[in-house]
Amino acid sequence: MSETDTLPDPRALRDAFGCFMTGVTVVTTIDETGHPVGFTANSFSSVSLDPPLLLVSIANASRSLPVFKGAKGFAVNILAEGQKQVSATFARPAEDRFSTIYWRKGPVGAPLIAGVSAWFDCTLHQAIEAGDHTILIGRIGGFEATQEPGLGYYRGAYVTPAATAAQLPTGPDVVISAILEAEGQVLLKGDGHGGLTLPMARVGREGVQTALSTLIASTGVQAAAGSIYAVYEDTAQACQHIAFRCPAVPGKAATGAFVDLTPEGVAEVSDPAARIMLNRLADEARMGNYGVYFGTNEQGMVTRANKGKDQ
Repeated sequence: MSETDTLPDPRALRDAFGCFMTGVTVVTTIDETGHPVGFTANSFSSVSLDPPLLLVSIANASRSLPVFKGAKGFAVNILAEGQKQVSATFARPAEDRFSTIYWRKGPVGAPLIAGVSAWFDCTLHQAIEAGDHTILIGRIGGFEATQEPGLGYYRGAYVTPAATAAQLPTGPDVVISAILEAEGQVLLKGDGHGGLTLPMARVGREGVQTALSTLIASTGVQAAAGSIYAVYEDTAQACQHIAFRCPAVPGKAATGAFVDLTPEGVAEVSDPAARIMLNRLADEARMGNYGVYFGTNEQGMVTRANKGKDQ
């Protein structure tokens, strides 16, 4: 499929990005001799819907880096929950990682692994050196999402959607917030006391995902339910707080307005924990290296989760 062919539907792409942003992926390509090459990465990120772009990162020390930089393109294969062995195969050194894997060429030409939860086949749009990794930006030429649950990876262990859902707190003591991002801005609303706050909601019997969808809809902004950005115990409010990054389309909100994602723009956020979180997001957005915060509203740690793993 060439860049002049029909582009993937932006709405379907947005839904796919929202569902699979945190899954374990295998990034694949074809070398100059026609042989498949791949490595395991524990996340990828959407970059743009128009044109449709995504990114992954690969270690500069990887033996596969020259192949990926010189290839026509690459595919991102989001593994299904039953493909732990596939992840392990592509994460460790091997002469032929594809010898036990069934695969086919995608519409752009990169290897697509059978049985995955979803795949994106891309032409190489740009390769950017960033510290000890290189960012590969791909222009999506084809994609498919299936009903297979995805495989996750967190703190040295694999997780599945069922296990993750069981571990996420639910009930009246859980509060969620939606960080709706659009073109370097974030949506804030009045807190009723002269300050600003993120859109927030308390979770009831409906569960976290339904509560998040309802919260996004209440803002009147077109946005997708994104990835978890912070999980912390709010000792001041006696609740568990989960913050989600949600890519949004610029527009007028039902309540509140978009402000610049800068220290000055979020200075009037009344909750110190939320203000610190947004300042961190502003810094990470400039670097393009995002993490997930775990702890309390006073102290904790940030786990980086968007670098590729390659041996």
